[in-house]
Amino acid sequence: MKNVTEFIVRVALLALICFIFRLVQNVSFSNVINLSIIMGSVLFTFPLVWLGRKMLDKQPTISRAIWVTMFVHFGLGFTIGVPFVLAVTNPQDWSVWVLPVPSVIGWVLVIITGAVSLLTVLNLALKGFGAPGIVLSRKLTADWFYAWVRNLMALAGLTFFLSLGIWFRSALFVLWVLILVAPALLFFIKVYEERELELRFGASYLEYRSKTPMLFPRKPKG
Repeated sequence: MKNVTEFIVRVALLALICFIFRLVQNVSFSNVINLSIIMGSVLFTFPLVWLGRKMLDKQPTISRAIWVTMFVHFGLGFTIGVPFVLAVTNPQDWSVWVLPVPSVIGWVLVIITGAVSLLTVLNLALKGFGAPGIVLSRKLTADWFYAWVRNLMALAGLTFFLSLGIWFRSALFVLWVLILVAPALLFFIKVYEERELELRFGASYLEYRSKTPMLFPRKPKG
């Protein structure tokens, strides 16, 4: 019954955030408001993650981790998801500093990093028995691509974001990813996600973390 309730709540939250994404796409803001939301919203990731960690530490159980994580992920939909939707649907707002790179290079990188992101989702689904944003992994994913790096989804997402910036030929977009989005994601991983995975998977996760690099891939030993 608990699993059914969890699934229903998670799907409802996912539907709500998708509706908000759609709403944001259809609302016309000025360039100043767009950039203010894009830049400022990411900063709310830090207090969101800090609060989530406090809630985990207050009651460090698996059940608590599952429910808190559900709402932290929902919050990330606002702090990172909404800015991303605004960013990619309003590329004209990023044309302040033009990168001297042919847009076709960015397009090729977008295809490559997008494919890697899709393979990451498939890896999690097939090996972890979960679906990002819908169901948390029921099993620790430590093989295939995840034998090389333990935060592959974050790496794939960041490289995809950077590829979009190159495609848009926007130095401002690239700086936004490097200065705001990347630190926010890394803060989430180090402060919240690693603790949450430790609670859910215990010693097996601690062993995996000790052997596998956080963000920069390395050939697995053995």
